[in-house]
Amino acid sequence: MGASSGIGKRVAEELASRGIIVGVAARNIKALQELKKKYPQTIETEEMDINEKDAPERMHRLIKKMGGMDIYFHVSGIGYSNSDLEPEREVEIINTNACGFARMISSAFRYFREHEGKGSIVAVTSVAGTNGIGDMAAYSASKKFDQTYLVALEQLAREENLNIRFTDIRPGWVRTPLLSDEKEYPMEMTLDYVVPQIIRAIVKRPRVAVIDWRYNLLVGLWRMIPNSLWSKMSLTMK
Repeated sequence: MGASSGIGKRVAEELASRGIIVGVAARNIKALQELKKKYPQTIETEEMDINEKDAPERMHRLIKKMGGMDIYFHVSGIGYSNSDLEPEREVEIINTNACGFARMISSAFRYFREHEGKGSIVAVTSVAGTNGIGDMAAYSASKKFDQTYLVALEQLAREENLNIRFTDIRPGWVRTPLLSDEKEYPMEMTLDYVVPQIIRAIVKRPRVAVIDWRYNLLVGLWRMIPNSLWSKMSLTMK
């Protein structure tokens, strides 16, 4: 989910090139059709907007094309710096990253619950979900929502004795179309560096995978900082 560019597109290509059947979904159907042309035997496509009510129905249509689903991989999301706190932008981020996330993750959960009670749900959240970041308030809050939502569904799966595995992939800054070309980002990473680590996490299924080791150390430190001190720090991107 979210395969038209960036991490989603690259992961889809890597898996499809290995002979794995991949269902790709996004709003940009032209980009998906280009993937289908490159890998006609292993890629199925479906135009989908996770903010629309018919997205779960379209997901099931895509699953039918593939003949089933073993892993649901969610990378769809948006993020902007918004220090002016423009309401429409804040709401747009929350709608996509939280409401759309819940719509699709819950749909994948129900699918696995109804099909032998097993499967794997993998989602890309962000290290930004560790604490609130001043000029990315909606983004960091939405990623915290995503992380908490996965924990809750993991608890629900255990209560229902379902064999559904969850992996929360939390990368730092990755050079994708979401990042502004006019800003500098700390410890910025390339797709060539990040995607192999994401695929490794999809296969090995750790509960949480922070990418990379530098960010793993960093978020460990972030968690130790009390809110009274954190609120005085400046993390605005220049």
